[in-house]
Formats: sequence, C-alpha cells, structure tokens
Amino acid sequence: MSEERKLPAPQVTPETKPFWDAARNGKLLIGRCEACGEPHYYPRAHCPHCFSDKVKWVEAKGSGTIYSFSVMRRSKPPYVMAYVALDEGVTVMTNIVESDFDALKIGQKVKLVHKPTEGDGPPMAMFRVT
Repeated sequence: MSEERKLPAPQVTPETKPFWDAARNGKLLIGRCEACGEPHYYPRAHCPHCFSDKVKWVEAKGSGTIYSFSVMRRSKPPYVMAYVALDEGVTVMTNIVESDFDALKIGQKVKLVHKPTEGDGPPMAMFRVT
C-alpha cells in the first residue's frame, strides 16, 4: 500500500453536476442511452455510440475487474493507473488504491471507493481489490 496522493478538485459544470453530486453521496453514475441502449462512462450529454442526446444517468453497482494497469513507481507517492471493466459493461480509467501494488493482477475483482479531492471538491471514484 502507498501513502495518499493529493487529488486536485475536478471542475464541475452544469452537464456533469449530477455525476459529481452522486459522487458526494458515495455513488458512481454511468450514462445509458435511451436511443441505442448502450452504457457509457464519462459524464456527457450525448451518447458516444449513436450521438443521441437521450442519455439517462444510472447508478453503477461499483464492482468490476481490472482490465489493465500500470504502477507509477517514479511518482511520489507511487500510484496505480488502471482500466476497470465495470459489471455494467463499460470500462473506466481510474486508480487502484488501498491495495498491495505488487500483488495486482489483471482479472482481479475490485470495488468502488471514493477519495477526497483538494478544497471542497467532490470525491473521485477509484477502486480497491476485494
């Protein structure tokens, strides 16, 4: 495990406000297009699959598996960048925290954890090994 990194607060816009409000309540939202039915991650008003503006926020379960990762050992403190495949079918770029970096493996199950950001910013969604 590693010491905590300082995380800059994300910029909250009217488009992303529901996403960040949910994060303050410990939830992770993903988009689901009501036109094509595809889920997607990263808060946006238009579906990246069919470009429809009929996007609905849905709460993710907060569980998934590590698809890929890299340990940033030269950083002070070291941290892990990862792609996590959520159970809902979308892949998110995130950090793995509260875990032994040397024991990480592709395919490991992970669970959502929110980490505080600087100032009064909303927390960031990250994952830890279960």
